[in-house]
Amino acid sequence: MALDAVFFDLDGTLTDSKLGITRSIQYAMTKMERAAPAAHELYSYIGPPLRGTFAALLGSSDDDVLDRAVSFYRERFGTIGLFENELYPSIPEALAAVRALGCRTYVVTSKPVGFAERIVEHFGLSRLFAGVYGSQLDGSQTDKAELIARALSVENLAASRVVMVGDRWHDMVGARSCDVYPLGVSYGYGTEDELRNHGAAAIADSPGSIPPLIRSVLGGETQ
Repeated sequence: MALDAVFFDLDGTLTDSKLGITRSIQYAMTKMERAAPAAHELYSYIGPPLRGTFAALLGSSDDDVLDRAVSFYRERFGTIGLFENELYPSIPEALAAVRALGCRTYVVTSKPVGFAERIVEHFGLSRLFAGVYGSQLDGSQTDKAELIARALSVENLAASRVVMVGDRWHDMVGARSCDVYPLGVSYGYGTEDELRNHGAAAIADSPGSIPPLIRSVLGGETQ
């Protein structure tokens, strides 16, 4: 199998962002005059689109309510929470190794593209990515399949020659729906069962195991 590119999710795949995300959700819940869940109760909400998170936490589908909650979240995340974040060990080395295989690398995340670009730059990763794709602040383009399809179209990439690396079910479902090879990572916020049950063709248990798995895809193998 020839590969042209590898798409990487951001939260839970490249960076451990749980501190900034959970604190910003708690801040928004408090501003909405609702009880803020404990941090560990929010880990399952890291990764999927934000409006769905608040719809579940607030028990509401009212657009005005969700808009307010998202606005409060971004009020804190955009100034503080963005940088309550750290790279997983060996991420730069793993990215460099994937690029050495001849693959272009891109970030494809449900996080707003402006935030994602700032995080990539903050950690000195800009040189390791050919582009960053993310959602818009108006709430559009949050669906992972839509984001993957957009990146494929803009970059003129054949889906059969691309791998999607991510830690949550929506990364795997999005990849499968676009006919992109789905590679899960179990060190993030999703479990191996979650990833397997939603179509992961292979699982990396650490950033360092991503390049060997990419090599195995190039060799036509799966694990």
